[in-house]
Amino acid sequence: MSLAVVHTRGRHGIDAPSVTVEVHLSNGLPSLNIVGLLETAVRESKDRVRSAIMNAGFEYPIRRITINLAPADLPKEGGRFDLPIALGILAASGQIPSDSLEQYECLGELALSGEVRFVSAVLPAVIASHKAGRKLIVPQSNANEALLYREAEVFTADSLLAVTGHFTATKPLLPINIMDATTEQHLPTYQDLTELRGQPQARRALEIAATGGHGLLLFGPPGTGKTLLASCMPGILPPLTELEAVEVSAIYSVAGYGFRQYSHLRPFRTPHHSASGVALVGGGSLPKPGEITLAHHGVLFLDELPEFDRRVLEMLRQPLESGTICISRAARQTIFPARFQLLAAMNPCPCGYLGDKTHACSCRPEQIQRYRRKLSGPLLDRIDMHLEVSRLPASELLDTPTDSEESSAVVLARVQSARSCQYARQGKLNSQLATRDLEKHASLKKPEKMRLIDIIERLGLSARAAHRIIRVARTIADLAGTSAITMQHIAEAISFRKLDRTISDSCH
Repeated sequence: MSLAVVHTRGRHGIDAPSVTVEVHLSNGLPSLNIVGLLETAVRESKDRVRSAIMNAGFEYPIRRITINLAPADLPKEGGRFDLPIALGILAASGQIPSDSLEQYECLGELALSGEVRFVSAVLPAVIASHKAGRKLIVPQSNANEALLYREAEVFTADSLLAVTGHFTATKPLLPINIMDATTEQHLPTYQDLTELRGQPQARRALEIAATGGHGLLLFGPPGTGKTLLASCMPGILPPLTELEAVEVSAIYSVAGYGFRQYSHLRPFRTPHHSASGVALVGGGSLPKPGEITLAHHGVLFLDELPEFDRRVLEMLRQPLESGTICISRAARQTIFPARFQLLAAMNPCPCGYLGDKTHACSCRPEQIQRYRRKLSGPLLDRIDMHLEVSRLPASELLDTPTDSEESSAVVLARVQSARSCQYARQGKLNSQLATRDLEKHASLKKPEKMRLIDIIERLGLSARAAHRIIRVARTIADLAGTSAITMQHIAEAISFRKLDRTISDSCH
């Protein structure tokens, strides 16, 4: 048979669309042509495939070879199509049977020796092939990643010869199982709250933010512990669920970071303030995930927030609301998930010492205003909590830890308990409550509502800021174990909106 069809998977966002490799051999001058909207690495596959076939002991057909990667309008990139192309040539030339290829999908890059090499974005392909009802063959080096989705039947091979042995039934491949996983893991170490001295209000704010999934902005003089506080956040967040772990691992695979062995720990991303818009939200000619997608189901920490380019920060406004980011190009759109928790830190003024009791601020009011204007009102509105972190006295800073300074494990237990209440009541975190859900799950009694209206009018808060105050108050009530939101809960939530005050108030 001079025509063979092999199934594989491409890449589009964090999805793995089906790609069909059609190989046709015909008479004519010997040549090999590949069509199907190819990127350079795919065009170069013909040289890798030729050497791999010959070094695996097979005959390379001296005929006119035409290869079509369908659908034609889907961009193809990388070396992942080498293995299916080689199998298609061997099947079309009658060197391996083609009748069983319909049941399988495969992907892998070929070395000139015939070795099958690691490729990225394998996990989405594993999930998609299982849903399509086919088995999948992947490189041996991708075994750990493929094991994350245990429902699929996946085979691994280290060479083209091993794959052909499976189809010729001379040496069938065995499905991978959990025993094939590499046990070595490199777990990140997160800061523990016991390393933080004092700062009871900051500890409280961190716990509330972790419980409801709220965004938190810390501002205060240099050296007051803002970065340390943010570094403690992952330690008080519940581990990823199985479904979340698979989704996060798929994102890291697509982004080219490989398999996350610490898959049940939430991501904690800390991009430098020189990051570009593409680095932060994703993009490129063939769109790849940015930092906000790499922080999906985890934490994005932006230190020195006003030092980021304002246009870059403005790109965060839509993902903070929707939990997704849409990268539009002329040919197509790519949607990446971006349900992250935003943590940020900044100094209160250019010199950093506004409000500091030990250092005098040297900034003029107009300098402070210019510095604060680097953060737009709409962006600040989307950050649920703003907390001022004050400098500790030297005596308190150097004291030995006390029993009152709880560890991250103790706080985590309370966070998990309060989160369980939220999921039981509404099926999601308080920070994800839509405006229409607030009346049902975070309703206020008339005295609390009238008092909140008065405060909103006096501070000139926007409707978005008012709704975020109610969401934070709902979380505070959950931590207290009460179903009703009281004025005490609202007052505490309002105390975490410090930057909604005017600059002149901050200068006094």
